[in-house]
Order: sequence, then structure tokens, then C-alpha cells
Amino acid sequence: MARRSSPAYDAAVSEPATPTAAPGRLSPEDVALIHETAARLQANVERVIVGKTDIVRLVLVALLCEGHILLEDVPGTGKTTLARSIARSLGCSFRRIQFTPDLMPADITGINYYNQKLGEFAFREGPLLSQVVLADEINRATPRTQAALLEAMEERQLTVEGVTLVLPRPFLVIATQNPVELEGTFPLPEAQLDRFLLRLKLGYPDERDEDEILFRFERRSPLDDLHPVVEATELVRLAQALGRLHVDPGVRRYCVLLARETRNDVAFELGASPRASLALFRAARARAAIEGRDYVLPDDVKTMAPHVLAHRLILSTQARLRGRDVGEILADVIRRVPVPVEE
Repeated sequence: MARRSSPAYDAAVSEPATPTAAPGRLSPEDVALIHETAARLQANVERVIVGKTDIVRLVLVALLCEGHILLEDVPGTGKTTLARSIARSLGCSFRRIQFTPDLMPADITGINYYNQKLGEFAFREGPLLSQVVLADEINRATPRTQAALLEAMEERQLTVEGVTLVLPRPFLVIATQNPVELEGTFPLPEAQLDRFLLRLKLGYPDERDEDEILFRFERRSPLDDLHPVVEATELVRLAQALGRLHVDPGVRRYCVLLARETRNDVAFELGASPRASLALFRAARARAAIEGRDYVLPDDVKTMAPHVLAHRLILSTQARLRGRDVGEILADVIRRVPVPVEE
């Protein structure tokens, strides 16, 4: 369990736990169920994904928040395998979209076509009408096709020729980018980056983990033997219940102060938006529930802040010329903002 950041939280833990939740609060049974469900999902995914416990846990945070993930890493680090493992563990429908410059919006949303046998128009679903969507190399598609994702990611619906289609739940977009090969790519606009709850990097495994990967995949892929451990409907129910988890007003204000401090820092041309502070608030709440707590600590906020805020910030020209890094400046911001302490 994370270290408490104020005496008030230490005192709260020492008090005897109440058997039932206050009216409108998340019950202890639901907290225990979220913790147990996350543990089952993590154990199942880690039968395939080796040595990435923290990354898998962050993906579970996104699932509980019903948020989307941007994976930035070189090819071959397991981005597709991670997405497929999550989909199979939930028993969700999964589609992979390979983004290319000639990909059109209708290729991912679907089209209406004339069925000659029936003598009428019919709708052919696109791959976005799935529960887990892997948008592979999203920055290789043109801005027009990238924009087709915006409505789906934010509103969880599609509009095709004036007809609105509600997307299934849960709905998770895992988009990938190759940070090395940028020729022929179209950088994601700030509006679309802001729709991703988290930006993660898998990184290369260490020597022991890489050897374990070779051993597990020696004869066949363990992904073939992966079975659902949680119903998708149960995950949606837990995500809805998460809104009742208690957040102290001081911790909620801490999320606001972190976001506002990025707007005041001269190193940033563009600071975190109100959508970013809301995403940080929700992610911290989900992390607390996954850890088995019915309250949020400042440590939850500090842990989630780099993954939630960094991709939403734009460096100033001076900061770029000086070779400064977004993560480095954000770490300074987190150290500057005082942690809430209750007297």
C-alpha cells in the first residue's frame, strides 16, 4: 500500500472500519470486488505479458475509468499482444486497425451500401464498432481519418450519414505510435491527444524477462489458451460504481492545483486543460479502488499525474531550445505543489 502523505490519513487508517458505507458511498463489498476483479485480470494478462506489472495495472485503471490509452514505443515490444490479452480476459470483441495514409474515415466507421439481393440499403459495420480497438500506428493516417476517432472516443457513438450508432461498452481504444520512424506521419493534434486518458511506454524487457518470454512462447503462444476471467457487463457495473468512491475535498483540490500550476509555468506554452484535471481525478480514484481502498490518497494523484498529464502539455519555444523534457518539468511542478495536509 502506498505511503500516507499526511497525519490525517494515518489517523483515518487507525480508526476501526465501518461495516457499511455511508449513504451514496461505495460499499466495502464493492471495493473488495473491484480489488479482486483487478487482481484476477492482472494475473490472467500476465500469463502472456512478462515483467510489465505496472503497465498492466495502469491499463486496468483505464478500463475502470472507461478511458483510452496511447502506447508510444518501438515495434515488437508487445503493444498488440497487450491489447489482445486485455480483450480476451474480458471476453470482449477485438479489432485491429492498421492505419495507413490511404485509410478513409468510412473504412473504420462503416458504410451504407446497396444490397441488390434485398433491394435496399444496408449498413456494413466498421472495426470501430468493437469493444477493444487497437489503432496501430495511428499517426500514419491522415488528419481526416484521425478525426473520425474523436466522436467515438469522446462520445462513445458514431454518426454515419446522419445516423447515430451507440458503441458497445466497455469501449477502449489502444492507439500506438512509433516514436522513432516519423517519415510520412501526421502528428496527432492536441484535441485528439487530450482524448487519451493515459500515455504509456512498454519499453524493452530486462534480460531475465526476455528469457522468460522466449520460454513461454517456445512451443505456442500463451495467448491461445487465454480465457475470460471477468464479464464485460460486470466491468461496466464496477466502473459505474466507482463514481461513489470517497474523495476528500483536499485531494480533489490537489488535482486542480496540479493542473493549474502547469498553466502558470512559463516552460509550458499550453498547460493541462480542465479535461486533464478531471482525468487525473478519475484515474487516482480508480487506482485507489484497485489497491483495495475506499478513499483516495495524494500518492494516488502523484503516481497517476505523469501518465495523465504529460501528453497534454506543450513546451514553450525557450524550453525546447534549452533541450528540456516535458517529464522533467512536470516532475518539478509536482514537487512544487504542496501536498494536502489536514490539521
